[in-house]
Amino acid sequence: MNRRHFLQLSGAGLGSLVVVAAAGPTETVALPARVLVRLDGGTQALTTQDHATWTYRDVTVRLSRPAGGGLAVAVRAPTAALHAVQLQWQYAAPAGAAVLGDAWERTYGDVQFLPAAFARRLPWYFVQHDPQSGRAACFGVQTGGRTLCYWQVGDGTMQLTLDTGSAGVGVQLGPRTLDAATVRATTGRAGENVFATARRFCGLLCPAPRLPRQPVYGINDWYFAYGNNSAALILEHTALLADLAPGGDNRPFSVIDAGWAAYSPLVPGDCCWQDDFSTPNAKFPDMHRLAGDVQRLGMRPGLWTRPLCARHDDKPTRRLPPIPGRDDPRKPVLDPTIPENLARIQQNFATYRAWGYELVKHDFSTYDLLGKWGFEMADRFTAPGWRFHDNSRTTAEVILGLYQTIREAAGPAYLIGCDTVGHLAAGLFELNRTGDDTSGLDWDRTRKMGVNTLGFRLVQHNQFFAVDGDCVGITPKVAWAENAQWLRLLAGSGAPLFVSAQPVAVGEAQKLALKAAFAQAARVQPVGEPLDWLTSLRPTKWRLDGQLTEFDWS
Repeated sequence: MNRRHFLQLSGAGLGSLVVVAAAGPTETVALPARVLVRLDGGTQALTTQDHATWTYRDVTVRLSRPAGGGLAVAVRAPTAALHAVQLQWQYAAPAGAAVLGDAWERTYGDVQFLPAAFARRLPWYFVQHDPQSGRAACFGVQTGGRTLCYWQVGDGTMQLTLDTGSAGVGVQLGPRTLDAATVRATTGRAGENVFATARRFCGLLCPAPRLPRQPVYGINDWYFAYGNNSAALILEHTALLADLAPGGDNRPFSVIDAGWAAYSPLVPGDCCWQDDFSTPNAKFPDMHRLAGDVQRLGMRPGLWTRPLCARHDDKPTRRLPPIPGRDDPRKPVLDPTIPENLARIQQNFATYRAWGYELVKHDFSTYDLLGKWGFEMADRFTAPGWRFHDNSRTTAEVILGLYQTIREAAGPAYLIGCDTVGHLAAGLFELNRTGDDTSGLDWDRTRKMGVNTLGFRLVQHNQFFAVDGDCVGITPKVAWAENAQWLRLLAGSGAPLFVSAQPVAVGEAQKLALKAAFAQAARVQPVGEPLDWLTSLRPTKWRLDGQLTEFDWS
């Protein structure tokens, strides 16, 4: 841990906090100047003799250099309720630098490079662009960690907060040591632009992504049916578009979205809150047969589910407590720290496999767990004061445990997370919906949500998972000239392409465009690069499949 064993990289500002081992090229992070912990009684500063072991009473934070690089943070707090650990560094702030952070779950059309401001929380990682040097400095934590992590940068201070909360209270670790996070960093290499640096950095953060065997593309009924679907509609949609797919063994998916499961008697018209996700309703008389029919039409069957929905008659002891944002008594939520609930979720996914579904999209778990959408988490992840049945695990550990349960139960089926925490899903799910919903009704929503999430999260594509920017909703309510642009961007991005095509809106022009888009999306392509992402909220200039392409999102 002696800092003499590390050579500081040249460069001012944040780049000066990235160091490399004298014996090799592995980059790591300089030791912090301060370490603090947040307990029930407030925030306390820890003391140290060597900058590696920090203590306050019986709370201990240990910093070490793992073999793969970075800075590992381990915490012991045997008696205190631990809310967070904070690491602080000092640096010389470069003039005019802009900073990009990630998002807690999906983006909401709001991610972009902005001037550094310490008050702004940057989830998981950040990329700083120095306009004087043209190079980037990147700091983050490895995927799959046991805490919810965010950065704050500004006024010469860089701070990393490792949130160790368990629901709305501090975690009770007892005798165990929490491996809280591993911090990673890099700086731009000679001749490497900011996008390439950020993408390489995402690869450092996720050493073992779980990726689809082939590019994923296909159809989804949501953006024209909006839950008013049926087995007959699914087959009509599938038959309409199956012939537009290219030949070969990479067949498209036909994903059945919300509306197929047994309705709750308390909310009988709510397709997104259904009572039993192992049992179909009357509109879907035979899910196994439907999967086979989709295959016979030339597509691979997929299915939507909401794993944390409780049944209306489940015992209160199995439910999460009501909190603001999650207080509708008609919509109880399962507590995923109760083994009996995880067993039900596993059984549901095993049922989907037995029916023959090759892809499962699971949705709403972050909101159902915490009662907030990502854009509402600026100050808190959830309401204060409530707890899980098992209070010995952090919120991040509970989420990770849920994802691991789903992964194990899904077997070889592909998983798409939606409203899931990308940094915890990486390495477990083949695909992740990285932006809020696009639309088959409102072009402004598609332009806002879809273009922004592709522009700023494609750096994660095939580094964390396949980045799903959501669907092209082809309906009479959205001008085809607008949707044609969105289709062209998705098809050329190298990322998954999904289309919701209302049959009445599919004419010859749409069929020709879809056939070309499916052929492009079915093959491996370079990852699309937004060329003006440093200055634009919705990038208009792109390099797609090796070609310069410009869009008009006005």
